[in-house]
Amino acid sequence: MKKRQRRIWLHFDRILSHDLLKQTAILFAILFVLFCLSFLLLSLSDFDWEVFCCKNRIHKWLLPLYLLIDGNSLNSIYMGNVQGWMLFSSIVIYLLGVIVFNGMIISVLTNTIDRRVKEHRDGMIHYLKSGHYVIMGYDEIVSSIIESILEKDSKAYVLLLTSSSVSDVKEQLQRTISNKHLSHVIVNYGHRLSVEYYKDIYLESAEEIYIVGKRSLPAHDAANVECVDNICTYLERYSVKELPNRITCVFENVDTYTTFMTTEIFGRVKKLGIDFVPYNFYSAWARQVLVLRQYKSATSEHLEYPSLYRDLLDEKEEKQVHLVFVGTSTLAMAIAVEAAHVLHFPRYRNGSMRKTLISFIDINADKEMPLFVTRNRHLFEIQSCTYRDLSTGFTDKDIVTPKYSPNNFLDVDFEFIKGDVFSHSVQEELRCWATDGTQCLSIFLAMADQSRNFAIGMNMPDEIYENEIPLFIRQDRSDNFVTNLRIADDKQQKKYVIDKDNNVIEKECKGRYANIYPIGMTNVAFGTDEKFEKIAKLINYLYSTANYESYRFTDMSILDSMTEENIWHDAEKYWTGLSVANKWSSMYCAYNIPCRVDMLRAIRGLGSDDVSHDMDCLSEDELREMAVVEHNRWNVEKLLMGFRKAMPNEDKYENDDYAGLLSKNKKLFIHHDIRPYEDLDIIRNLDVEISRYIPWFIKMTKS
Repeated sequence: MKKRQRRIWLHFDRILSHDLLKQTAILFAILFVLFCLSFLLLSLSDFDWEVFCCKNRIHKWLLPLYLLIDGNSLNSIYMGNVQGWMLFSSIVIYLLGVIVFNGMIISVLTNTIDRRVKEHRDGMIHYLKSGHYVIMGYDEIVSSIIESILEKDSKAYVLLLTSSSVSDVKEQLQRTISNKHLSHVIVNYGHRLSVEYYKDIYLESAEEIYIVGKRSLPAHDAANVECVDNICTYLERYSVKELPNRITCVFENVDTYTTFMTTEIFGRVKKLGIDFVPYNFYSAWARQVLVLRQYKSATSEHLEYPSLYRDLLDEKEEKQVHLVFVGTSTLAMAIAVEAAHVLHFPRYRNGSMRKTLISFIDINADKEMPLFVTRNRHLFEIQSCTYRDLSTGFTDKDIVTPKYSPNNFLDVDFEFIKGDVFSHSVQEELRCWATDGTQCLSIFLAMADQSRNFAIGMNMPDEIYENEIPLFIRQDRSDNFVTNLRIADDKQQKKYVIDKDNNVIEKECKGRYANIYPIGMTNVAFGTDEKFEKIAKLINYLYSTANYESYRFTDMSILDSMTEENIWHDAEKYWTGLSVANKWSSMYCAYNIPCRVDMLRAIRGLGSDDVSHDMDCLSEDELREMAVVEHNRWNVEKLLMGFRKAMPNEDKYENDDYAGLLSKNKKLFIHHDIRPYEDLDIIRNLDVEISRYIPWFIKMTKS
């Protein structure tokens, strides 16, 4: 019996804790019972209350109700006219109404308001039905995603689905985004892996979906892949015309990210007509430093990063771009790989190749180098890798020997140096690099320990500061400290020195920390590459409409006769059907365009900010230079994306009779065109053509 009573109370409490409709239903049920009791008590009294109702023009069914719900009924109706049992019955009915009914109304209303407030705070109320942006999972990079969305569309609403405490998430967002933008953010509770929550947030009607999760969790990438599959399963149930335009999926592991840049694992997304974009925090930061060359400060001001090839803009300078990474963290590796994709330059006038040198300094370099070489095995089958041990005082070089011959035709060199950055030998190496007139040096302090990065950045050899070498210092959350130090020292000051003739010379110089820059902050990690995506679509459009008998793109006169609207329509159509690998190939080509534009300005004797001749046609000499640069870039791109050089028995250049069949090996990531530019056949025309259309890219994407 007691067990049954407990179950009854359990069901009652569950009903009571649900929505307002069920609570109201309970209220009316109690009212009905009390009404029946009121009628019964009046009927049992010795007073003819029905005659009383008739004299006072009150319906007999209303008197029991009045006694329950009207607090003044005893006075205003018949208090002075009745006595005895009738009076007792009326008082009992009145008290029941006051205690049970009136009290319950107040409780229900108060409880309803409290519950709605609590449900709102806990993210259990759903407001958005269409046209919104959905972010699934909370991480520190979410604030930058929100800022990016609302900077693009200030009227948009962002729905954040999180399984974390909604109040905690809201509190963290308040610290990182403006109140104006926060008013356009709705935080709902839910699990990104549970399809049951998708209907509540109207996932099928969203503009875009961002799958974020918690990047620090070990199974983060696998969970996000599962989430993509679940979304596809959910969306496949709907036959609606409007679906999300894009799914951006965050991958924490760079290897996973690279895999999904070249693999059609999400064919279901493509089949639905949705664009799938893999995103990685570290690679995105690399593009901010190397391509976008800007970051957002704590004051919401966009500040510029320096060019890593600044001295090469003077054609008289025959310098080598040298990037030094202290530490082999994921961020350091990502920036280095992105630099290998982007930093390619015309040759020296003497005909030798202008190579970019990337050096890693780490106490565990002997262990990190094999891992890096293995991850990029196809690149190091062609290119050598240098190893030096400064921890023992010896600087003998051990070289990873390439598999193929001829080798070292790439224009990027890698070097691993074992040693503590504070040791005398490493400090001396940094000092020599800073004073080497043949180097265009930049230093990245990108270890995972923010405090150690800062300590190193504040205590570099004096030659680093005096020669204005850019120092990029990794920071976790805020750029405040580094940015404020730079701004405080970024002022021209006078320095006095005595020359050999004992004369005082006055020199202009800046402060010690005038060239330090923050990188890696989580609250400004996400940035859109819309301009470069447009250039990538135009690049793909040219390749999609090219004449592959002559290897020429559509003639410029034909393009000029077409409307931009038609060109963009066709570009979008070709882009939609493109494989993920080819999309990224076009993107990497687009990322290199600013570098080539800078080099063209230098060749033409123009300043780095002089845009007056950017849309001029390239001369034959310029085309030749840029075509070689493009093929050097393309070689590195293909090798880093998993392609390998064809072996002799797979190479169409060595087996002309089977060239057609061997060319199909590209589907297996075997490419016969990974070779020096001079060794290409007629296909080299495409490198010339893509360079010829640089002014057209600028014209079509000019805002």
